[in-house]
Amino acid sequence: MPRVWDVPVHDSTRVPDARVAAESAAAVAGLDEGRTAAAALVATELSTNLLKHAEGGQVLVEVVPPAAVSDGDDPAPVVQIAAIDRGPGMADVAAALRDGFSTTRSLGAGLGTCRRAADDFALHSAPGRGTVALARVGAAAKRPGTRHRPPADLWAGGINIPFAGVEHSGDAWSWARAGDRVTLMLADGLGHGPGAARASTAAVETLHRCAHLTPADLLRQLDAALRGTRGAAVALAQVDLRAQRLRFAGVGNVGARLRAGDTWRALLSKPGIVGAHLPTTLPEHQAPWGAGCLLILHSDGLPSRWTPPRGPGLPAADPAVVAAVTIRDAVSSARPVRDDTAVAVLTTTPPDHS
Repeated sequence: MPRVWDVPVHDSTRVPDARVAAESAAAVAGLDEGRTAAAALVATELSTNLLKHAEGGQVLVEVVPPAAVSDGDDPAPVVQIAAIDRGPGMADVAAALRDGFSTTRSLGAGLGTCRRAADDFALHSAPGRGTVALARVGAAAKRPGTRHRPPADLWAGGINIPFAGVEHSGDAWSWARAGDRVTLMLADGLGHGPGAARASTAAVETLHRCAHLTPADLLRQLDAALRGTRGAAVALAQVDLRAQRLRFAGVGNVGARLRAGDTWRALLSKPGIVGAHLPTTLPEHQAPWGAGCLLILHSDGLPSRWTPPRGPGLPAADPAVVAAVTIRDAVSSARPVRDDTAVAVLTTTPPDHS
């Protein structure tokens, strides 16, 4: 089931909790001692930075697929560590990544340490809005001096936040590839807690078995697989790389928005519940897919009135960073989260990993 370690960091007592969360996630991902230590180091540095520079924030740790949607065998999972804050932000991100740079009279080595220890490291900051720092640690350390970016046609990433800090989110996202077909899925199990998580987990397992199917046919397979669970709302976005087409089908209250050029459009799902009340007809929406396209799937934990992420650097940001900024900027005390919240992003743009 989708386990997410959600660690609010508002004082130094929570820094060890972030480290333990990273070690626990590393065990789930099957990382060895060295890579587990790397994940723990990154979590410690990022949580410490929250206290130094933003008066606190949130650290999210989970096991996710790698960002590069490469062909071949099923990719090994990685540990993702995201630090999110609503602090003052950074005026010069490039300077902040240099060793020795500090605004708090410290050694200024924290972000540089994270960048070296992680396989992927991405940072986005906007003055007055806050910062998102994100790292992924996998089974093999990147070689010194390399970008550690495997060949890929697409990149996918997401953020998953369980409601009220519980262990298991009822939302789940994943991607699967079968030849030229790449499918991004977001499933929102009904309600929240372990029962919802079992439904969304069954959806992920079915996706990986049936990635060769079209979205409509895959929804029918998902409906059969989720019988006996609470059921789920599910959205499926499939890119045919050869035809350069996007096909979308969804059931239930899962949102989707597609950006092509400077224009955003909503992709609509049919009412219903996968695993309980599947619609008789499952129309597939189609659209051209090419350079510069970006797709966002989100569960209904995201407030209904949200604006697509914007600002310098975001179009080329890591897809999980785009997801984190989307959630951070959509949620406020006036629009609080009332359910598990997941956002998954698919893009053609290689992430600008630092």
